[in-house]
Amino acid sequence: MNAEIPPLKSRAISLAGNWQLSEVGGSLACLMAIPGDVISALFDAGLIADPYHGRNEYDLRWIAGREWVIARKFVIPAGLTDWQLDLRSLDCVAEVSVNGNVVLRAANAFRQHVVQLDLRAGENVVEILFRSNLAAADAAQQSMPYPVPYPANNCPIPNGNMLRKPQFDFGWDWNIALAPLGLYEEPLLRPLTDICIAQLRITQHHGAEGAPIRVAVAADLTDTAAGKPWSLVLGDQILEGVVAPGQNRLDLAIEVASPALWWPNGSGEQHLVGLALQVGDHVERRRIGLRRLEMIFAPDEAGNGLKFRVNGHDVFARGANWIPADALAGRITRDKVRVLLCSAVEANMNMIRVWGGGRYEPDWFYDLCDEMGLMVWQDFMFSCALYPATEAFLGEVAAEAAEQVARLSHHACLAVWCGDNELLGALTWFEESRNNRDRYLVGYDRLNRTLEQATRTTDPDANWWPSSPSPGPMSFGDTWHDDSSGDMHFWSVWHEGRNFDHYRDVKPRFCSEFGFQSYPSMPVINGFAGGDDLNIASQVMESHQKNAGGNARIAETMFRYFRFPEGFGNFVYLSQVQQGLAIRTAVEYWRSLKPHCMGTLYWQLNDTWPVASWSSLNYGGSWKALHYMARRFFSPVTVSAISQADGSFHFRAVNDLLKAQDVEIEVLATSMDGNSVEIGRAAMTVSPDAAITLLDVPAQALPAGQVLTYRWQAANGDKGSDHFSPVPYKALDLQDPGLHLSCKVDGNDLAISITARNLALFVSAEAPVPGRFSDNFLTILPGRPAEIRFTPEAGPVGDAARGLTLRDLYSSSHSEKQK
Repeated sequence: MNAEIPPLKSRAISLAGNWQLSEVGGSLACLMAIPGDVISALFDAGLIADPYHGRNEYDLRWIAGREWVIARKFVIPAGLTDWQLDLRSLDCVAEVSVNGNVVLRAANAFRQHVVQLDLRAGENVVEILFRSNLAAADAAQQSMPYPVPYPANNCPIPNGNMLRKPQFDFGWDWNIALAPLGLYEEPLLRPLTDICIAQLRITQHHGAEGAPIRVAVAADLTDTAAGKPWSLVLGDQILEGVVAPGQNRLDLAIEVASPALWWPNGSGEQHLVGLALQVGDHVERRRIGLRRLEMIFAPDEAGNGLKFRVNGHDVFARGANWIPADALAGRITRDKVRVLLCSAVEANMNMIRVWGGGRYEPDWFYDLCDEMGLMVWQDFMFSCALYPATEAFLGEVAAEAAEQVARLSHHACLAVWCGDNELLGALTWFEESRNNRDRYLVGYDRLNRTLEQATRTTDPDANWWPSSPSPGPMSFGDTWHDDSSGDMHFWSVWHEGRNFDHYRDVKPRFCSEFGFQSYPSMPVINGFAGGDDLNIASQVMESHQKNAGGNARIAETMFRYFRFPEGFGNFVYLSQVQQGLAIRTAVEYWRSLKPHCMGTLYWQLNDTWPVASWSSLNYGGSWKALHYMARRFFSPVTVSAISQADGSFHFRAVNDLLKAQDVEIEVLATSMDGNSVEIGRAAMTVSPDAAITLLDVPAQALPAGQVLTYRWQAANGDKGSDHFSPVPYKALDLQDPGLHLSCKVDGNDLAISITARNLALFVSAEAPVPGRFSDNFLTILPGRPAEIRFTPEAGPVGDAARGLTLRDLYSSSHSEKQK
């Protein structure tokens, strides 16, 4: 059993709970839950409509243009009047007053604000005045000696780049534009006499594989620590001592002889161990994973490769980009975030990229990633814009970066700190920077160096990457189209309207962004749109599509690959099918290039509100077609069909595991009536961390008008089946599959069996209640029923059986039964 430091009775006073919210100079007033945001509070009180419904967004932007104040009373016990107020995630331009005296003027949502207070025994009053972020941003722009452009095509609310506030709050090509304000973490009062450990820095020194490691703990103290006993506990080991007079730093080390290592999801277990440092009656606790995580950027025959090495093994990064879990922070809960991250793990992901236009997530977010084995590529919060390079702005940035690195550096999941998202590209996006590149390049370099220096000073062992995408340190090239070095954002298929085969025209070293849009699922759409709005050209649907030309691009792609669907529900279904096919095409090919390519992080995992977007998870957490497909194409062991220029097909096996795997495959030519004839079979051993060709199938082996179907199985028990069409699906003479569905209640689940009379493609079961299918968007052949399960989120499982329906590719263009 691990040694434990006994829990202490905390003297901190929480100021979480209900505060009084009121509009400055106006009549609106209500209770506001803290942590929370003003917009959510107004909605919860019935004072405004749901901002996510219909076109309500446009009628609610006035909220960000007003000033608001929140206030509450609190009681201080007698005999202790010296306190400090601890505020985190204060968004954004705000004045804090205690008993009528201004004690803090804040303007950075990413800083921790600690204020010393002289309080009176008994009742006290704290107020927070939120200034208009819109007015503050405009004033900051006007004060600049030269313009600092922002992406107006993304952000209908201007000048968000002037504030240290989540950039997506001002709108994005997937986000609502409301510029919310509030206080998003628990505010605390602490007695000033408490010992303060300014920074707890944990470093690991790993020797040769399997050798003991040294965990070094450095803690900065205050003068009040002199003479206090200290203890350090790591697992079942303990060190003890006393702080010497004048000593303001502890440098301690514990040797771990036989460490149980932390591994990313799919590579091993996520062992975590408790660490606690106590000085006097102050205790700091952490959970750490013992691992060595390196970012390797090195030249090779193809350019400069980029990869992550964990415990001496190169790990292919399988994952997606993370954006905040909700546009309104007051609606985010740990349980909701856990569902989203669990879905990432269930889809065999081992990395997420916390994108630089959102926010640094709270401590518990990274705790969850530690537990789940999700490596985190962590951007600093700068995205798609130019930023001020004034001394005051950069000083604030340096403090922000140092605080965030100090807060998060101990997490096993943290793989790399990245300077920004797409700021190198932004240098070419604006007329001002194109006309005076030197001025804005110098400004960018100053910002980037500020972030790097703060990172390296705070955590010298941190992995650092200058920007995403980037060809590498001290390089300012274009990695939207250069696939030879560093990480790449590849957007030509979506933004340029190229076909899916174009994904095979590039060979990224690491692709950290690429994506294709779809509509949210029908239950989500029905939550914000009425029956008359169910048309992609309706005003409501267009207001829930924030990417210019996005609806047209989805429709254009359907014309390219499919017979056009009948009915709005089938249009939504088919948009998800083609999204999944797009990302599957990219990932399967790029994984097959391993080790040339060592990472694919698609855009994006989740949504902030119900909207047409690139996400694989709906707002609320339900799975789109892409997420079901991702679970297959991100399997640590998988086999995929890769078409060749001569019309032949390579079946490539990928093994991301640390042990060799025997893999067998059977390939069949399948006609539209489901009749299948074997045209190839192979069995080979795939080395650890390798990709090989299992089988070559010549073009003439597949008769015209047929598709490839294949089944594979690995020695570790992984198996799969799928199909591959060499021609656009609209060219296939699909037949009515004659689907039949039967189901029965089995405990808390529905056990579902689906049979087909003819070949059935992308068969999707839809339930009338929220829940999760064990699998979906299936290929079903005659005589081979699909057996799946449905687990409802809540309510009697029998309710799910009523109204359970099916969609498939043939019926999407041959029936108007499902709207």
